[in-house]
Amino acid sequence: MHRTPLTLMLLSALTLGSANALTTVKIASLAPLSGGQSAIGMQARNGIQLAVAEYKPQFRKLGFDLQFVPFDDQADPATGTAAARKIAADRQILAVVGAMNSGVTIPASAALQASRVALVSPASTANNVTDRGLSNMNRIVPRDDAQGPAGAQFLKTNLKARKVYILNDKTAYGEGLAKEVEKTLKASGVSVITNEGTEEKSDFSSIVAKIRLQKPDAIYFGGIYNQVGVFLKQLRESGVTVPVVGGDGLDSQDLLKIAGKGAQNVFFTTGAAPVEALPAAKAFAAAYQKTFRQPAQGFAVFGYDAAKVTLQGILNAARSNGNKLPSRTQVEQAVRKGTFKGLLSGTTSFNSVGDRKAATLYVMKVGDGKIRLSTSVPVKPPKS
Repeated sequence: MHRTPLTLMLLSALTLGSANALTTVKIASLAPLSGGQSAIGMQARNGIQLAVAEYKPQFRKLGFDLQFVPFDDQADPATGTAAARKIAADRQILAVVGAMNSGVTIPASAALQASRVALVSPASTANNVTDRGLSNMNRIVPRDDAQGPAGAQFLKTNLKARKVYILNDKTAYGEGLAKEVEKTLKASGVSVITNEGTEEKSDFSSIVAKIRLQKPDAIYFGGIYNQVGVFLKQLRESGVTVPVVGGDGLDSQDLLKIAGKGAQNVFFTTGAAPVEALPAAKAFAAAYQKTFRQPAQGFAVFGYDAAKVTLQGILNAARSNGNKLPSRTQVEQAVRKGTFKGLLSGTTSFNSVGDRKAATLYVMKVGDGKIRLSTSVPVKPPKS
């Protein structure tokens, strides 16, 4: 067919019109993409990115161009809250995956509440994340009052500890976990030497000296891998070999790099299952390796799952709205009330305050340059 300039102009206009007919829909993420905690933040972001790529065709069928906007909160509450305000101002962003750190999630979700922007956190465990009763706040990981007691029970039953030295990093996350561990240990007759808060990042010599003097059977550290890794290195170099237990803040391969030979006889609880423990995750692990040239870790799985909840919530809201663009309020309600199947970590639904109704905690063992599954514990949130 001979195409005249006029024909070409008409075809070009039709093509542009078709492209412009797609309505942009965005989801955002809040995670530390730079700084000392970037390893877990990047894992989560990569998992979210894979979920977005998977859901793009479903959104396109409804006339939506799905876009992903990652924000770097640097694990800092002020930075995360500033990012939340930017998210609120962008009306194309309908929901957020994040944040990772409870200390960021709490103020960021409060900043987004008035705009009715739904959040699904893949990592924040502090009780107050959901105890505030915000309609926009949800999470797919167990709370501190599930994870803390599980860690305490492991200390008593599996490690046979009778005297425990507790440390925390003075954040909402670390203090919350340490408090729950202390409470559970004391109630079960285990002696707690102290629950000491520290923001130290490089020189733990004074704390190690006190530990050597007190001679605990085990140590619990409510903190993040970048801080705990340095502590482990110095603790082991001092000759202290007792078990060290922590929460999911230790869930990173970078713990092995930072602690070096000190990464021995270490355990941590996490809601993010190792990929090898999830039969449904084989295809995901292969896609992750192919896309990012590195193996998927636990927070990649939970970033992916939190994103799937978020994206399916938006689709559910759109379909309930006659396949039209839903409002933020409609998305918020669809996320809270939905039942989400096909997740790597199992079917998910939320109670009235945004806690996952049923989940599994995993206890991981660190040693000999590897992180392995030790045991698993089913958990339920407290009644809301």
